Order: sequence, then C-alpha cells, then structure tokens
Amino acid sequence: MNTIAIIDYGMGNLHSIAKALEHVAGRRVRVTAVAREILDAERVVFPGQGAARDCMHEIRAAGLVDVIREAAQSRPFLGICMGLQVLLEHSDEGGGVDCLGLVPGRVRSLREGLDPTAGRLKIPQMGWNQVEQVGGHPLWEGIDDLSRFYFVHSYYVDPDDPTLVAGLTDYGRRYASVLARDNVFAVQFHPEKSQHAGLRLLANFAEWDGGAPSGNSQE
Repeated sequence: MNTIAIIDYGMGNLHSIAKALEHVAGRRVRVTAVAREILDAERVVFPGQGAARDCMHEIRAAGLVDVIREAAQSRPFLGICMGLQVLLEHSDEGGGVDCLGLVPGRVRSLREGLDPTAGRLKIPQMGWNQVEQVGGHPLWEGIDDLSRFYFVHSYYVDPDDPTLVAGLTDYGRRYASVLARDNVFAVQFHPEKSQHAGLRLLANFAEWDGGAPSGNSQE
C-alpha cells in the first residue's frame, strides 16, 4: 500500500513526474495502467497533456474511467494539467466533449472574453506565472503565496462552486488554477517543471493524508 501510483493512459510527461516524486517522496512510485495497482496504491497522481477529447478517448480505451472515479473518491489524489480539466463535466475544447463529471463545471478557452486591456497575450499560456493561494491547504505548506509555477495550456477550469478554488492565476483574466475538495487537489500547472515550489508541493502530497476542508473560502 505504501506506494504512489501515476496513472498511465498514454498522455502525459510521466517520466518527469515519476522522477520528481521519487526524488521527494522517499517511497515507491509506480507508473501503471493496471486498475488493481492504481487502487492498491496509497496515493494516486492523475497527469495529462494534450487535448481533452484525446484524453477522454484514451481513458475510455484503457478502461480507466471507473478506476479514476474510485481513486478520486477514496485516497489522496493529485490531478495535473489535463488531469485537472477532465475532472469537470464538460470541456469546450475541440468542439466540446463530456469529461469525468467529478467536479460540476466547465472548461473554457482562455481566448473567450479575454480582457482587451491585457495586451497581446499569447495563447497557449506557456511559461511561468504566479499562483495566489486561496484558503489554507496542507499542500501549500512551505510554499510562499504568489510563488511561480510553470504553465502550458489554452483552456481553464470554471467550477460551479467557487469554494472549491484553492489557487488563482492572472492571464488576461483571473481564473482558477487549483481546485481542492476533500482528498482531491488538482492543479493547472506542472509541479514537476516548477523547480523548488513544485517539488515542495509534490513532497507535501507524498505526506498528505487526504484531509482538507470540503471547500475553500474565498473570503
């Protein structure tokens, strides 16, 4: 049980995530698409990159939809990049696709309603940006507010429940870059590429027991 499983459905920089976790976790890290190995792990990481439609196709083809849903309801669970976005109900990307539906809300284009005063921002957002921490959470321990993390994305999550937002980022708009609910913590950025702050977040995850408030206040 004392392992961290990284879900392998054919999309994501799994080698970098595994190496980063091995460096900070001090426990076994397993990259796997085997349902029993995922559900036997103490903690689960759900990474991903690319397009939402492709991501959902590969998850279904690998027979992992129910496995991901069960893992996200039963143990410390970290979503990364596309592993955040497909937790929601629907993504507008690629003409629209239904996702896992674990978090009510929608994934929207960064181009949509972009603030005209923001200048000529490039889409996708690619590079370093700050994350404003919202509320307290064990995974923020030892990480300064407004620390910079590495982003690569063209879409952002828009949850129905704003109390689930655990981090905000400004890129032509303020958008939710981190969601947290119970045993789930999911980020838009790539912690494995985010140097000290990212490694600290992964180290915090490796020690996290999954305890957190059911929602994070934005007050």
